[in-house]
Amino acid sequence: MADVLPVSVTVILPTRNEEEALGPTIDAIPRDWCESLEIMIVDGNSSDRTREIALEKGIRVHLEPRKGYGRAYRTGFDVAKGDIIVTMDADCTYPAEEIPDLVRKLVDEDLQFITCDRLKLAEEGSMSGLHNFGNWMLSFTARMLFFYGVKDSQSGMWVFKKSIFDNKKMRPTNDGMPLSEEIKILARKHLGKKKAIEVSVPYRPRVGDAEIHTWGDGWKNLRFLFFKRVGLHRTRTTWGALESNPDSMNGNLPEQGK
Repeated sequence: MADVLPVSVTVILPTRNEEEALGPTIDAIPRDWCESLEIMIVDGNSSDRTREIALEKGIRVHLEPRKGYGRAYRTGFDVAKGDIIVTMDADCTYPAEEIPDLVRKLVDEDLQFITCDRLKLAEEGSMSGLHNFGNWMLSFTARMLFFYGVKDSQSGMWVFKKSIFDNKKMRPTNDGMPLSEEIKILARKHLGKKKAIEVSVPYRPRVGDAEIHTWGDGWKNLRFLFFKRVGLHRTRTTWGALESNPDSMNGNLPEQGK
């Protein structure tokens, strides 16, 4: 193990009914490589044992009752305690073992934002033919509309400094799946290609059932790109967490009262 990095890091996992894969995902995240490591799920009202498993693993649980993948992140980015934020899905698809090297790259090269390209190193069976085509189509459309050069517009693994959100123009607005493509567009626009880069990482078959709705989410993502390009997208909810959101750090999760 290399020297401990003098940084504080929060790994955010958005969850909704991820009891099958959450434990292995948490266990795969390396420890003892930075001064402070916070692992947190932002949970969207799971009806299975997702939150119980997270508590058993000793990680932070923040409950966000408002719906949406993007909503979970717009909350998590606000409440994260680390100076550096890492995001992943809680389904064993992303390479958690790469987190220390990605954070080190961010720090050593004085970067602001890294997005991880899944397409180049995707393992066999990690995407269906339909999902692979959908990712290609959305990524191609985003490149044509925004000229930003990102190969994988839909990747959900990012590594960045929390301070980028001090600039309110860097705060993504979408509460759904389009947040993934939106944050990359904003990073390239406001941080520049030298500070916001793309790195290829492995991508693996999912563990557990997917919450994604192929056609519905694909259409929302495609529509968002065109609306964003002409400035017609709308922010429906405010940035950050609600004061009433339960959090395991406050001891007010429903599961903590049992």
